[in-house]
Amino acid sequence: ITKQYAAEGWRVFACSRSPGKSDALNSLAEQFPNQIEIHALDVADHSQIECLAQTLANESIDILINNAGIFPDHNSRGFGHTNYSDWMQAFRVNTMAPLKMVEEFSKQICRSKDKVIVTISSSMGSIAENRNGGSNIYRSSKAAVNMVMKGIAIDLKPNGIIAVVLNPGWVRTDMGGEDARIFAEESVVGMRKLIGGLSLVDSGKFFDYDGRSISW
Repeated sequence: ITKQYAAEGWRVFACSRSPGKSDALNSLAEQFPNQIEIHALDVADHSQIECLAQTLANESIDILINNAGIFPDHNSRGFGHTNYSDWMQAFRVNTMAPLKMVEEFSKQICRSKDKVIVTISSSMGSIAENRNGGSNIYRSSKAAVNMVMKGIAIDLKPNGIIAVVLNPGWVRTDMGGEDARIFAEESVVGMRKLIGGLSLVDSGKFFDYDGRSISW
């Protein structure tokens, strides 16, 4: 996401839990020194979100992308073995953090031109498309953030803000694994195309990276 937006001339505030260890991101910042600004942020720590919002208090943010997420179900042994501590953490990162980000950065978004909020969700958060069961921790946290962003779309519509949730597809990342169907570049191309064509009538909707509407 950072690479493609920077390559098109956007100014990007890129966040990482550990900037010193984010080699690929630091290389991008060296390649685009006037466009990428790296900030330390662990969205599970709400005080860090508040501090970053203060640091960027005078900026305008055209597109806020909530992209952080965890998938604790990787370690799950299935029904009867739910780790409730992992569940709490999943909600903190996957559900609460995106709302906290929007609440803290709403002023910067309001003063921008595009006024777009994008939260990366998952088709696994769709109740209608759950045909396989399992992964209750991840599924519930994503279904919950879908509801949160639907509410945000209604709450912020008077401010002209567009809020959508996107499914990036099954992507070859550390989370998606090597068997995933698409590469990150393809997913981002599709999501950016969709984001670039959004209007207020799209606010509150759930889209696949290729533009297809996803059932709740």
